[in-house]
Amino acid sequence: MTAPLVTVRDLRVDFPGDVAAVRGVSFTVDPGTVVAIVGESGSGKSVTARSLVGLAGERATVRAKTLEFEGHDLTGLDPRGWRALRGRRVGFVLQDALASLDPLRRVGAEIAEPLREHRTVPSRQVRAEVERLLGEAGVPAPEVRARQYPHELSGGLRQRALIASALAARPDLLIADEPTTALDATVQRQVLRLLRARADEGTAILLITHDLGVVAEIADHVHVMRDGVFVEDGPARRVLEAPEHEYTRTLVGAAAGHRRATPPGEPAVVLRAENLVKTFRLPGKRVLRAVDGVSFDVEAGRTLGIVGESGSGKTTVGRLLMGLTRPDAGSVRLDGSAWTELRGRDLRQARRRVQMVYQHPLGSFDPRYTARRLLAEPLDVVGVPEAEQADRAAELLGQVGLSPDLLNRRGRELSGGQAQRLAIARALACDPDVIVADEPVSALDASVQAQVLDVFAEIQERRAVSYVFISHDLGVIRRLADRVAVMKDGRIVESGEMAQVFDAPAHPYTKELLDAVPTLRLNHL
Repeated sequence: MTAPLVTVRDLRVDFPGDVAAVRGVSFTVDPGTVVAIVGESGSGKSVTARSLVGLAGERATVRAKTLEFEGHDLTGLDPRGWRALRGRRVGFVLQDALASLDPLRRVGAEIAEPLREHRTVPSRQVRAEVERLLGEAGVPAPEVRARQYPHELSGGLRQRALIASALAARPDLLIADEPTTALDATVQRQVLRLLRARADEGTAILLITHDLGVVAEIADHVHVMRDGVFVEDGPARRVLEAPEHEYTRTLVGAAAGHRRATPPGEPAVVLRAENLVKTFRLPGKRVLRAVDGVSFDVEAGRTLGIVGESGSGKTTVGRLLMGLTRPDAGSVRLDGSAWTELRGRDLRQARRRVQMVYQHPLGSFDPRYTARRLLAEPLDVVGVPEAEQADRAAELLGQVGLSPDLLNRRGRELSGGQAQRLAIARALACDPDVIVADEPVSALDASVQAQVLDVFAEIQERRAVSYVFISHDLGVIRRLADRVAVMKDGRIVESGEMAQVFDAPAHPYTKELLDAVPTLRLNHL
């Protein structure tokens, strides 16, 4: 039998304040296998992965009886030794591509760095190899994207560029922390096939994910993690089809989801998009028509889901709905008045009525602010007395599944899932009429995602708030949306009631999206 590439025995990771993030986990990763670690946000799975490459954090204390890579002890490595291991031997795809890519360097230069440093291809072939890697990761027009900066790409395109960079040096081990979180279904399928193909060629892959559909698609072995320990592990098929631990059964059950009832009656239109057009200039004097004649209604008390590939224009539509980006043509009307027509107090009132939950919450938080202060700002805006703000803030955190103990933490001290939930609580603080949510649950594991979606549904039923859900996750859209608009290349190619579009799609692209969704077959339920 082939010796394990990675061997971990009794790994423990502690942080100041008696925080035991990882409490004695053991596992191996063999060449040519995909090993998945799943669990709630904050369960310790990302810290476990980071410990394998010396990135657990400066304040972390990492101990293990065995921590080996290809039989070599990692516990005594100095910074130079870790740098030698990372990149060439171990590739790392982090969850937040925007924070991982150098904002001052073009995407092509980022991918070229490991190629040049490790001399995996001759210098004259570097440019062609960069474009090939981008194409392999599902990036359209790779010769154009290679010349762009990270902030010029959508979240999904940035994630694909990061995957290309991690695979550039053809590492022996790829650690993928939520590698497909920001990707639409068709590109997700392409990336998962790429990862599976690399595993079949001999690459060992450690997959950190909350998406049990992804686990079912490519994982060989799965470890279920909760509160810093593994509560169940085994072959992926056995664990997913016949879970033994109660927590595993909860995760699998949450992945099945449920569909809420569509509210009856003929609802009024609260927000209307009319023939929206928005263009951007690209390198080489090219012009991208990101939004091209988009029209739809957002009805009171109902949810419009907007789906499509990364780069299809759906996030730009969200910014247009918020009045954060001015359209080149067309208009967005709130109760009949266009954003551009509003002034002074009317504009301020409109800003309160329409709130947004961003795809990358940390980018919208002031890094100096605690959660308490981040929630105090919108509570001040809506006139909640200071004496009542502490109780209201704790209530908001409870609605999104967070403990009041987090009120004194800053954004960077939260896990990705905790930060996303804080962003949702912040949006809810203004009691808005419309929430535009751009990938609002993409960073959450299945059980917490289900909880947050239930919170959204309960608030909608209680207050008749309207939602625009922008998501690549068709399961989320199926669960929450009343109507769906499918976008491709800046246009809506199909729209209608959710059941009509998902159960009997008319457009070939909609059919392609639905066929590409990784599914978890729950034979035991």
